[in-house]
Amino acid sequence: MPNRPADITPETEPEIQPAGWRDVREVYHLEQACFAQDAWPLWDVLGVLTFPEIIRLKAELGDKLVGFIAVDQRPQAGEAWIATLGVLPSHRRQGIASRLLDAAEGQLDVPVIKLSVRAGNRPAVQLYRCRGYILTGAWPKYYSEQVDALIFQKKLPTP
Repeated sequence: MPNRPADITPETEPEIQPAGWRDVREVYHLEQACFAQDAWPLWDVLGVLTFPEIIRLKAELGDKLVGFIAVDQRPQAGEAWIATLGVLPSHRRQGIASRLLDAAEGQLDVPVIKLSVRAGNRPAVQLYRCRGYILTGAWPKYYSEQVDALIFQKKLPTP
């Protein structure tokens, strides 16, 4: 487990648990707060919360959703893609994203996990590099304002 700031105690540590369609409003709010112009529309949020083959986990403090990850499993291709990973700005730098990554990676039965991240998102790039993800390419002009997406991947331990 990553180092936790001194103000994080077992009583204030978020609980990681499965997310479902009932979380649609909170996940939509989180997407807006985290990704602004690149946030998913409501229908995409509902889809990721209901489609099969998606691992969806939330981090909650009390009754407040503070983080969310969705991973699209593609067993036929031998890979999974992190579709989204966000933590509310007020709860960042507390290890929540790492805990969500650990929990999601632990549920996968594929050898490789991939993701895209907005070029210039230094905190996210640093997180992924520290977690063993390697830059493998880019998608030009993928995000709004013609910003490139950086593609990362990680080889997972075989069970």
